[in-house]
Amino acid sequence: MKYPKTKKLPAVDNYFGTPVADNYRWLEDDRSEETAEWVKSQNDVTFNYLKQIPFRTQVRERFNELANFESYSYIRSGYRLSMPVKKNGKIYYFKNSGLQNHAVLVAVDPETQQEEVVLDPNTFSEDGTTSISDLVFSPGGKYVSYAISEGGSDWRKIIVLNAETFEPIGDVVEDAKFTEITWKNDEGFFYSSYDKPDGSELSAMTDRHKLYYHKIGTLQESDKIVYGAGNQKRRYVSSSAFKDSPYLFLSAAESTSGNELYFRKKNLTDLEFNTLIKGFENDYTVIHAAGELCYVYTNYKAPNGRIIKIDLSNSDKDKWEEVLSERDEVILSATFEAGYIFVQYLEHAVSKVYQYRLTGEKVREIGLPGIGSTDGFFGSDESNEVYYSFESFTSPFTIYSFNVESGKSKVFRKPQLKVDIDKYETKQVFYLSKDGTRVPMFIVSKKGTRLNGNNPTLLYGYGGFNVSLSPYFSLRWLTWLDMGGVFALANIRGGGEYGEAWHKAGTQMKKQNVFDDFIAAAEYLQEEKYTSDEKLTIKGGSNGGLLVGACMTQRPELFKVTLPAVGVLDMLRYHKFTAGAGWIVDYGCADSSKAMFDYLHNYSPIHNVQEGVQYPATMVTTGDHDDRVVPAHSFKFIAHLQDKHKGENPVLIRIETKGGHGAGKSTMMYLDELADEYTFAFYNMKAFPANIAK
Repeated sequence: MKYPKTKKLPAVDNYFGTPVADNYRWLEDDRSEETAEWVKSQNDVTFNYLKQIPFRTQVRERFNELANFESYSYIRSGYRLSMPVKKNGKIYYFKNSGLQNHAVLVAVDPETQQEEVVLDPNTFSEDGTTSISDLVFSPGGKYVSYAISEGGSDWRKIIVLNAETFEPIGDVVEDAKFTEITWKNDEGFFYSSYDKPDGSELSAMTDRHKLYYHKIGTLQESDKIVYGAGNQKRRYVSSSAFKDSPYLFLSAAESTSGNELYFRKKNLTDLEFNTLIKGFENDYTVIHAAGELCYVYTNYKAPNGRIIKIDLSNSDKDKWEEVLSERDEVILSATFEAGYIFVQYLEHAVSKVYQYRLTGEKVREIGLPGIGSTDGFFGSDESNEVYYSFESFTSPFTIYSFNVESGKSKVFRKPQLKVDIDKYETKQVFYLSKDGTRVPMFIVSKKGTRLNGNNPTLLYGYGGFNVSLSPYFSLRWLTWLDMGGVFALANIRGGGEYGEAWHKAGTQMKKQNVFDDFIAAAEYLQEEKYTSDEKLTIKGGSNGGLLVGACMTQRPELFKVTLPAVGVLDMLRYHKFTAGAGWIVDYGCADSSKAMFDYLHNYSPIHNVQEGVQYPATMVTTGDHDDRVVPAHSFKFIAHLQDKHKGENPVLIRIETKGGHGAGKSTMMYLDELADEYTFAFYNMKAFPANIAK
């Protein structure tokens, strides 16, 4: 097929004596009219191709039917998830009636169970591209603050409302980024941001994170810098505070792994932070603090994690007390609510949850509804009830209430699907990677599926940044299964499923292990006759987009369709954009040494597209407002593919305008993109989707 012509303007970098050409660097300029015209021409070709697929419209209509059910979601407060929140005598949570672009915040009277919509993000913009990313009540319940993302950007605007009326009080903070909202009583809050960069705010480097304090009733221009001035330079900073502690805690990091901890009195006259943990070798998270004591999750001397107690008046390491020692299973999360510590462990990528006293004494293992994933165990000071969620590949996100004294759970809110989910089954298998490592994988299929090598199969993975993938419900899986496919999720190295050792085994000069694990998963699915090389699609996003890009360039004959989404695809220059330098701990940096350059150059997807090779049918997806993984990665990758690829398989890019890295995407945008990806995949696998009219 005929692709838009992408001009070559050679730029050459020299890495330790090796010249490397970058013919498409001009596409990194996200503000140029030429780049905008290129985006339009690529989208024109892609959408013209998709329009000629005979079942595209029916697939999109079917996806609407599948998505049209009442669902519930957590309230996100910075990087902490909160289940329903009890404040001012009401229960608050997010709810989507079906096909709303964004879930709305509802308040429920506990006595009458009467719901009232108090905040509706669907009114924020006509096109649905403005979403809520964070929502936090002040401790006294006087105010509620929420952050919005516009066009999918990571830059945020924080708005403060009266918590009784949900009317704006006039306080607005612009340009926060990668932030918590940490309230100091009802007086004000701490937040994080970067100085707006010179050049494009969507792609220019941001490397000095600052913590600010905003006092209610004042203008943002009078906000005080609490950390980050002078020589206090860190790439990521975030704050936390606890009701029974006089201290504000600060986490400071240079990358996505390892952090320092500082503390100081919440009182603004105490401007200096005390050092609690120095250095970036390990992870530390304060989960609870009271008086002079704080309880901290860490992987220091415990790759699978443990909980320690630190007396802030005498915080030397030899004075730390161990509350929960390391186990064979890895700690995924730990929270403190209603007087107890709740710890979620992963056992072969499946959740197990235990309740402990602050002394470390086990109260009970909490019985979960099945094999899947849980989150939450948050509540309030008003009762001994906390909330948690449970989900699996075939069980939608359901909210449970849990009585911390009786140990009994009951359903609080559960979606009712409009499809028979019981006809599907989940299996967990273990396969051997190239070096003999045993890797787990979940396989979901319709009961009675014949293993004849002819099933359209979607293989999904991530493999990085200590991220664990356990069974969770998503329309991404449900729609594929409904189309008659088999879904597989591989728990490859680089993730956190088996602790820090599993993570480190897929980083820097061991990154090839990640790709080998994923390739071995594809080979297993074909050897066991789930599918074949003509019926296998692989998909991954962000670091998972790198995974797909590397695997398709290393083993193009193994896959029929590849779907790299918002991928990190230029491994020589990724660290030069936005906060990308924070990923060096996982990837390494081409500028650091010849050995590291050689290793990255050897697998970097855009540098390994070969002339005259037939690559799988490929649809790259990205958003023009992605300021996490800038779209230039995807732009340059598809330019190389279209220039060098040989054969009939189409290689296309679908670029969402006013779309970012993925979070906050409207329901309609999400379903449009998903339907196009799967329509493209089934059409190129020569498979007709089930459950639509022929």
